[in-house]
Amino acid sequence: MKRPAITLTLLIALASASSSATIFYSKNEAMELAFGKTATVENLSLFPDGQETAAIQALAKTQLESGMFTFYVGKENGKTTAYAAIETSTVRTKPETLMVILTPEGELRNVYTLAFHEPPEYQPSAQWYEKLVKKPLAEMELNKGVDGVSGATLSTRSALTSIRKVMAVYQIMIKQKAH
Repeated sequence: MKRPAITLTLLIALASASSSATIFYSKNEAMELAFGKTATVENLSLFPDGQETAAIQALAKTQLESGMFTFYVGKENGKTTAYAAIETSTVRTKPETLMVILTPEGELRNVYTLAFHEPPEYQPSAQWYEKLVKKPLAEMELNKGVDGVSGATLSTRSALTSIRKVMAVYQIMIKQKAH
């Protein structure tokens, strides 16, 4: 598998690790989780213009922090098998880094926590993330299609924001341009 350069967000998350932080997967392990061992992985850097940014923000119900967004595109035999994005956000006072994986059609396939710097009891479980698989973007909100997690409200809210952003960028920058 071709190994793309580590993104700035993952570097920031790893560099800011504290003694209570947990890093679950390395960059290479994350790419294998997303695409398997035999896939070719390509970077897809997207630069939304003003109109695209407004559309993404309206769909995601959040602001974009940057004028660039990177997807990793997994391919087998030249065919796209999945898209993945690595998102770092602040939960309370410390970052969490998630890898959000979409199917080629833009449905949520998986979410993996790559690093979590808050206390472990604030981290949503893998089972909570599994309940989000294939949910449409419009249902990716607490109490409007997604149940919260007692004791992890801020973490679940942060995770949903990251997932909505990834799905919205896909819809505006990849899906709409393909048609």
